[in-house]
Amino acid sequence: MDIYDRDYYERGIETGKSCYQNYRWVPELTIPMAMTMIDYLSIKPQHSILDFGCAKGYLVKAFRWLNRECYGHDTSKYAIDNCDPEVKGLCFLDNPHRTGSFDFCIAKDVFEHIPLSRLKEFFEKNVAERYFAVIPLGKDGKFFAPANNLDVTHVNCMTEDEWIQFFADNYLGCERFTHRIKGIKDSYYEKYPTGHGFFTLCR
Repeated sequence: MDIYDRDYYERGIETGKSCYQNYRWVPELTIPMAMTMIDYLSIKPQHSILDFGCAKGYLVKAFRWLNRECYGHDTSKYAIDNCDPEVKGLCFLDNPHRTGSFDFCIAKDVFEHIPLSRLKEFFEKNVAERYFAVIPLGKDGKFFAPANNLDVTHVNCMTEDEWIQFFADNYLGCERFTHRIKGIKDSYYEKYPTGHGFFTLCR
């Protein structure tokens, strides 16, 4: 059974699967976040984007509203079946046919869910020219921001140095790293300033 099911997205806290509860479109959060990414990464209207781990496609929708060509991919059949109607034909269970031709791949809160061996396979496909990854950080099996310890699907708990070395081992250089980009994960930063890493990667 797919663990990323209705309970994971709609009743995650109750069921002990995740921190999600009634996962839905919140434009006042998602649109500014997408604009922050556009500014930070200098994503132009002519650039293409893959939202890897798109869930119900809300970030895809926000990018589209901001005149950016974005597609989504997710492993959850529940999420794709219930994705936002505006992007229903733009989010896929399997890699979209455009694999290998994207200018940017966005992976927000995704890489911590995927076994490293599978991540290696993903990078071998050379999905994009540049990658932007937002990843919860931790050490010795514990994430620095306690909420990230509640998701049972988090299988990678590493420091920023360990992630940077992993990326280097897979021929991805870290162009930029920071613990904070204002407009993304702001609610965590005051209490857990090193709780998340923002990695800009290229080959």
